[in-house]
Amino acid sequence: MRALVQRVSQARVTVDDEEVGAIGTGLVAFVGVTHDDTAAQAQRLAAKVAGLRVFPGPGGDMDASVVEAGGQVLVVSQFTLYGDTRKGRRPSWIAAARPEVAEPLVDALVAELRALGLAVLTGRFRAMMQVALVNDGPVTLMVEV
Repeated sequence: MRALVQRVSQARVTVDDEEVGAIGTGLVAFVGVTHDDTAAQAQRLAAKVAGLRVFPGPGGDMDASVVEAGGQVLVVSQFTLYGDTRKGRRPSWIAAARPEVAEPLVDALVAELRALGLAVLTGRFRAMMQVALVNDGPVTLMVEV
């Protein structure tokens, strides 16, 4: 599993002109799943995302986690994170897990983030989504487990 994580001052996701999730200060996590990912990996990824020290804290820049900063998380399923562009110009999606494999693992990640005390909103799985965000910093990290 991997997540492209961005620290944001605000973010929202819409589907068919309907807002399905919006946050203020926090993290947007675009989450990709591959074939052999497990629920244990979803749990580790959640712990890693929740614990990333990318917010200003009392000790200086990037000294606090989203939990400590009182932020929220917007999770957006993103199969394209496993797109392979090494050959040609058309990405290959072979490494991306099928929806019936990926959706329960994204759900497990969301549940674990909530269990860690975070307010978590989501996009809509298998929908064409529009994501608007203000990257704060900018801070963008690829997190893999």
